[in-house]
Amino acid sequence: MQEILSQYPPITLEQMSEVKLLNRIDTKYVTTIDKLQEFLRMAKEQYYVQDYHGRRLMPYHTIYLDTPNLDMYMAHQDGKQHRYKVRMRMYENDGTTFMEVKNKNNKGRTKKKRIRIPALDYSKSEAREFVSHQVPYDADRLSPTIENHFERITLVNKRKTERLTIDVDLKLHNLINGNTKVLDNHAIIELKREGLIESPAIEMLRNLHIEQCGFSKMALGMAMTSPNLKQNMFKMRIHQIEKMAHQTVTV
Repeated sequence: MQEILSQYPPITLEQMSEVKLLNRIDTKYVTTIDKLQEFLRMAKEQYYVQDYHGRRLMPYHTIYLDTPNLDMYMAHQDGKQHRYKVRMRMYENDGTTFMEVKNKNNKGRTKKKRIRIPALDYSKSEAREFVSHQVPYDADRLSPTIENHFERITLVNKRKTERLTIDVDLKLHNLINGNTKVLDNHAIIELKREGLIESPAIEMLRNLHIEQCGFSKMALGMAMTSPNLKQNMFKMRIHQIEKMAHQTVTV
């Protein structure tokens, strides 16, 4: 993977600042590491890769919060179009940490708002105050439910109209029951763009038979680590993901 990424021209965080896309349309795909490597070889002429002091795979640590009744999880499970995610995320390269709220509306658009926080700690009043203005839930009753670690590749097309985030080596840890799940032969690709603008990635993904597949790290993480939790909406997707786990991995 590193060898393929080394062939991409770099883009820095500062240069990416014009491609924030905080109000966007997201399209997700899930595939194997084999197919991801094929895609990366195809895409290298049309994309930059984010580079941070020579590193192109960036480690992330995220903690999701929910209500005592898991209302945000249940909104996903019940197929509600208008839903929220509340999370703390640390960029482990430099320790930068944010309190984030994502809101997906019934038109399929995702808005993200965030503030800097000093650590992955929801007990601070600043974090709770921010969340209280963003969600229709009692911010004081939210608590951590699931955390994850993964490494992310970020690609930016040369027109700087879209970003592709590619998450690999996903490790899930349920903070309620202690269960864990490791997805080490999976790549979660997310295309982020303003509206339905043309994307060079879509045809490449189609040619590789990589199909759209919704993947919420919060919702699917909870479902895969909580066998007794209501998860009818996710059963087929979990089956597809489990099937990928047994496919060949290219070293």
